[in-house]
Amino acid sequence: MHVEVTPLPGIGTRQDFLTKTGRRIGVITHRDGHFELIASKSDDPDACVASIPLSTEEAGALASLLGAPQLVAQLRAEQNELAGVTTKQLPLSPGSPFDGRPMGDTELRSRTGASIVAVVRAGTVHPSPKPDYILGGGDLLVVVGTGPGLKAAADILDKG
Repeated sequence: MHVEVTPLPGIGTRQDFLTKTGRRIGVITHRDGHFELIASKSDDPDACVASIPLSTEEAGALASLLGAPQLVAQLRAEQNELAGVTTKQLPLSPGSPFDGRPMGDTELRSRTGASIVAVVRAGTVHPSPKPDYILGGGDLLVVVGTGPGLKAAADILDKG
């Protein structure tokens, strides 16, 4: 599936894809940190038929509903035998110090002991991203680590 990313000057970015029925489904990530879920008319992919505003938390929940559960369930099942290791989904807010930067710039593993094992973007799971993977506002990061490491990772992703 091809996800198209379109800069919207003064607004933010639009990430969308064309469905088999000819509709464009996507998310507008606004510069001020909120999101919009958008859908086009089936007969005109450039005409919006629905626009639903979403908070960061709502966008993270929607991403979770669409893509992350299977991955997280698999990781949890595999870590059941490892006491003290947890998997958490951390949203990367637009405007985060790491929005638009390579994942390696976070230095999460060396700073917290936690590791990013997948990135969910526009409903697509990108497992085992490499350090040069460019993070984007609105991404949902699947992170594995200890409780304190995950809390520190969330703080770093939010504040740098």
